[in-house]
Amino acid sequence: MWRAGSMVAWVGSCLQAPPSTLSRSLICAQDVLRRTPLYDLHLAYGGKMVAFAGWSLPVQYRDSHIDSHLHTRQHCSLFDVSHMLQTKIFGCDRVKLMESLVVGDIAELRPNQGTLSLFTNEAGGIIDDLIVINTSEEHLYVVSNAGCWDKDLALMQDKVKELQNTGSDVGLEVVDNALLALQGPTAAQVLQDGVTDDLRKLPFMTSAMMEVFGVSGCRVTRCGYTGEDGVEISVPAAEAVHLAMALLENPEVKLAGLATRDSLRLEAGLCLYGNDIDEHTTPVEGSLSWTLGKRRRAAMDFPGAEVIVPQLNGKVQRRRVGLMCEGPPMRAHSPILSTEGTMIGFTGP
Repeated sequence: MWRAGSMVAWVGSCLQAPPSTLSRSLICAQDVLRRTPLYDLHLAYGGKMVAFAGWSLPVQYRDSHIDSHLHTRQHCSLFDVSHMLQTKIFGCDRVKLMESLVVGDIAELRPNQGTLSLFTNEAGGIIDDLIVINTSEEHLYVVSNAGCWDKDLALMQDKVKELQNTGSDVGLEVVDNALLALQGPTAAQVLQDGVTDDLRKLPFMTSAMMEVFGVSGCRVTRCGYTGEDGVEISVPAAEAVHLAMALLENPEVKLAGLATRDSLRLEAGLCLYGNDIDEHTTPVEGSLSWTLGKRRRAAMDFPGAEVIVPQLNGKVQRRRVGLMCEGPPMRAHSPILSTEGTMIGFTGP
């Protein structure tokens, strides 16, 4: 991924409406909010709880936002991302199912290797971004956004039924685990104290099942959403608090909330679905062409390929870029003008 400065911008046609800020944004929900297994722990550590994608999650703890951001960059922080949708796709035709929905080359993934990919629609728009792991346990482990939970699950379930009706061997299971993200330059060092596996043999975007601080059945994946080294740990819900407390015993580790996660990913140039990309944004417009598998480009066998593939070598009316500014920060939805004063884009949310 490229790195961005303090703002993501859309440069191109000023006739395009700004990306929707509804999905995965901080909202004032009227419905009962879901709670992660760490809810009480968040309160005990002074977490300021807010509504986020239908969940009650900490936006910040006692430390300031800036202090928490810098701690992650210099040490490591623990994020509760249990609101994310975790699923298993199993059966002999699991790759066939996933490749019918995403732009990536899932078939080429080695055992326990993963990739970022995109669900796309027939118009070439991005339905959601997701992580797909080809596990050695003969299933695909998929993590997608909480704000897209319902539509992602319906999309996959509908495709499962469609393929099953034609005789394909495929199934889907929602994983009821908690998900903890340990992120920062000392994350591997901290985690190594609690595992027997050599984390030097777990490079970026690889995954393994292991016991972590005495908790069996954990899936540890070398990935994250901060621009730092780190892991995401899928842990049985009943053991999530035990694991979190074990990690927090190390003085390198502090809890961090949604505000820190957002500023870290923005600084690293990582997309936030619903803000930087959405169903009206193609992978090329979103500067995510690298997610398109070479074989998939040639075959043009993914949803929206007839729109997306020609854009790779052509021109698009708008494109997501990273900007760095001096002085006061740019505000969301501010116009970007050329030296002649013509509007050529706008800043993202």
